[in-house]
Amino acid sequence: MSATVAQPQLSQPQTLPVPGIATRRDWKGAWIALRKLLQDGNDTVQVFRIMRALNAGNGAMNYHRLLDAPGGGRIAFRRTELAELFSDPDYVAGFAPGTVGAVYREFLRRTGYSAMGLAEVSQADNVPHDPEHPYAWFGRRERDIHDIWHVLTGYQADEPLGEACLVAFSYAQTRGLGWAAIALGASLKARRVTGRWTFARAVIEGYRNGKRARWLSGEDYELLMHEPIDRVRKRLGIPYPVLYRRAQAELAETGKTGL
Repeated sequence: MSATVAQPQLSQPQTLPVPGIATRRDWKGAWIALRKLLQDGNDTVQVFRIMRALNAGNGAMNYHRLLDAPGGGRIAFRRTELAELFSDPDYVAGFAPGTVGAVYREFLRRTGYSAMGLAEVSQADNVPHDPEHPYAWFGRRERDIHDIWHVLTGYQADEPLGEACLVAFSYAQTRGLGWAAIALGASLKARRVTGRWTFARAVIEGYRNGKRARWLSGEDYELLMHEPIDRVRKRLGIPYPVLYRRAQAELAETGKTGL
């Protein structure tokens, strides 16, 4: 008499949206979020809503570009969560003077920002997705290097000029339409408020500088943070932001720095 062996019942894994491969853009949602962001530049949640609405397929494209970049496969294999690394006080305190990490440490002190703070804002809408998918990891990585790009490019976190210049730089680097929408919206608002094109010229310079520079998303930031910042800027071909500095001075003279 043969015994019947009960087969284990395997539950089907929950199917969640895969970030980075959507093909349809939500123009209406992006417009609503952009209007709110232009009304309040500190409403950072709107930035992530714009990114989700317009950057369809962008994460997948750039993730595969990372795999093709020198050393990119090793970076993807490690899958380091940079927000956690950059939030370690001992890690941040350990950078030698003059390095990218040391300048980043001063950036955090001056602004009061934190890597985990930006991560929490990005999760404010609690959008369902598969956090273990490689595209999701790459999206978190792009988010977590944003403030490092402030340090590398010289575009300060002054709202809205420095942020607008950096998002234009980011558009050139990543081709994410969400960045372009923010840069354009901020430039048109500045033109309406100031009656001048100085702000817009600085933003265009940010885009051009992003085009000239090497692809920053392909860098190994665990190594880069320990390099002298002047050497890194030269190696990556990041130009000095001449028109940004000029626009900073002009906006300060007119008292319209906050627009």
